[in-house]
Amino acid sequence: MKVGIIGIGDICKKAYLPLITLVKDLEIVLCTRNISTLEETKLKYKINKAVSSVDNLINEGIDCAFIHSSTDSHYDICKKLLSNGIHVYVDKPISYNLDEALELKDLAMKNNLILRVGFNRRFAPMISSLKSLGEANIVLIQKNRINLPGEPRVFVYDDFIHVVDTLRFLMNDAYDNFTVDTRIEDNLLQSITLKLSNSKTTAIGIMNRINGTTEEIVEYMSPGKKAIVRNLTHTTLIENNCTSLKEFSDWENTLHKRGFNSIISSFINDVKTNSLNYDMLEDSIITHKLCEEILKEIPRN
Repeated sequence: MKVGIIGIGDICKKAYLPLITLVKDLEIVLCTRNISTLEETKLKYKINKAVSSVDNLINEGIDCAFIHSSTDSHYDICKKLLSNGIHVYVDKPISYNLDEALELKDLAMKNNLILRVGFNRRFAPMISSLKSLGEANIVLIQKNRINLPGEPRVFVYDDFIHVVDTLRFLMNDAYDNFTVDTRIEDNLLQSITLKLSNSKTTAIGIMNRINGTTEEIVEYMSPGKKAIVRNLTHTTLIENNCTSLKEFSDWENTLHKRGFNSIISSFINDVKTNSLNYDMLEDSIITHKLCEEILKEIPRN
């Protein structure tokens, strides 16, 4: 199977290339306009083929592509690939524009192609295993950063979207109500709190980008049980006032802990078996729609 990798930035170098290059029976074609990066990456991973444009990549006859370029470029690249019969994995978000995301979803379904969005936390072992504790009545997620306020649309779609999607994933059922609270200064979003609820679960997501530390904490509460996952790597389980700690073994790598192994192998296997799984795509679109609704609730000057 021939696989294209588009955009060789930090996330691609740290999370995707180290794993994709280990998969057997893949012929990889690199694609970036940065020639020095192209040559450096070819040499490091012993990759034979590389091109500097998406058009040339398509001409290589690839079966699927991983898109790790800037969010602003996602729509045009996805549309070109899907229009040429190529399955697509794209970093979240699909686009900053909901209408563009919806158009790409329809195009993928029309052409019987996979459009997979990189919500890796759904595949992170310590997050996915929380559901084994039973249905949650309370979910709390914090994903905080130091001194990084941002333009609201970029803040929500590029970063807070992970919190939004993980809340929805852990709730199981659709939310009936949502509320948003924000703190804005000089037109930059500093913090946001989202509350989702239905008859069974209340889920609260917080992102504070003027925090004292960078952290990610997920608290999952079901009747008689509470689990606290810190930075995707440690779980504290509390049941009937008894506390236990779950950790990865020393040999487990960071990419496995963060769900990248599983989400990459899932996409590659689905391409090989032509498993289109549009439920997953539709669910990703719901997360994008909720992000757009959140933005409508943010006050503008």
